[in-house]
Amino acid sequence: MAVRTQDPSGERVPVEHRFLGLDRRTFGVGFLVLGIALVLIYGLPALNAAIPWHNEIRAGDVLDLGDGATAVPPVGWQLEDGTLTTGAGTTPSTVHVELASGGAKVELRGTSYQGSAGGFLDQVGRSEGDDVPAVTGPRDTVTTAAGLVGVVESSTGPGGDGLDVAFKMATGPAEAVDAAPALLVRVRTAPGRFEDFRDEVAALLRSITPGDRR
Repeated sequence: MAVRTQDPSGERVPVEHRFLGLDRRTFGVGFLVLGIALVLIYGLPALNAAIPWHNEIRAGDVLDLGDGATAVPPVGWQLEDGTLTTGAGTTPSTVHVELASGGAKVELRGTSYQGSAGGFLDQVGRSEGDDVPAVTGPRDTVTTAAGLVGVVESSTGPGGDGLDVAFKMATGPAEAVDAAPALLVRVRTAPGRFEDFRDEVAALLRSITPGDRR
C-alpha cells in the first residue's frame, strides 16, 4: 500500500516525486542556491588568489593622498587604482585608491566637504539610501598615529562585511578641521571574512597622515 505524505503547504507530494521524504522537484532550485553561495564564499577569493598580480604592494611603498597626505598600504596587496608617492601625484579632493587582497577590498576616496567627519559620514549614508540590506553597528572613533580622528561605522549583511571610516584631513582647531578635505575609507570583505583582515586594515588606518600644510 502506498504511503502518502503532505508537505507544509498542505499539498500532498506524489510518491514518485519523493526522496527521503523530500520533494525532489525542489532539489534543482536548492542546489542552484547552494552553488551560488559556495561560489561567493570560496570561489571568487580562490580565483582572485590564482590570478597573477601585476602591481603588488612592496615594503616601503606609500600611498599619495594629495598635498603631502599619505598612507601605508598592506604589503602583498594589489594596488588596483591610485598613486604612490613616487608617482605623478594627486589632489586631496580627487584622490581615489583601490587595494585588493583575496576576499577583501579597500577604497580610499577624497572629496571636498565643509564640516565634521561625522557629518561627512552622514552625507555618505544619505547619498546611498537604505536600499542595501545590512545591519549597521554603533559608531565609534579611531585616531591615527598622526592625530587624525576618524568616525567608524561597521555593517554586515548577505552581501558581506563592511567598514566605513570618515576622516577630515587636518588636526587642530575645529575651524581648520571643518575646512579640510574629507577622506572616506571603505572596506568590504566576503561574508564572515572581515576578521581575517582586521589587523592589516587597522594598520592602514593608523598610518594615514595629513599633508604637511595641515
